[in-house]
Amino acid sequence: MDPSIELLPEQFQINPSLPIYEQFVEAIQGRIVSGLIPPGSRLPSVRELAAGRGVNPTTAARTYQELERLGLIVTYRGQGTFVTREEDVIGEARKAIMRKAIREFKAVAGTLGISAEQMLNFDKEDSNASES
Repeated sequence: MDPSIELLPEQFQINPSLPIYEQFVEAIQGRIVSGLIPPGSRLPSVRELAAGRGVNPTTAARTYQELERLGLIVTYRGQGTFVTREEDVIGEARKAIMRKAIREFKAVAGTLGISAEQMLNFDKEDSNASES
């Protein structure tokens, strides 16, 4: 693995209310789609990930299994695990993250009894007020 690539951010905090592997998948997926972990990058082994983050190797293995199921990583026996080079797969993962964020945004707006558009307008007004 390229030592300059951080698989998970240094300040990554585990939320005890969610499965660790799901948190790892979400964080690594975000770093792949944003380009922080470039296509073709070699990832640490399951054991290295587990040891580096102080988690059970089963958690690390499950993380990689889910990322592989999503098509974001590929494992070659005897060579290691790598980020896919398939840009369309990465693009679809990016769209999935955006869809989820939009659903969550709309849900928050709904709980406030306003539309997503009203929230966006508030953000624009608030930004303009902050700049004044």
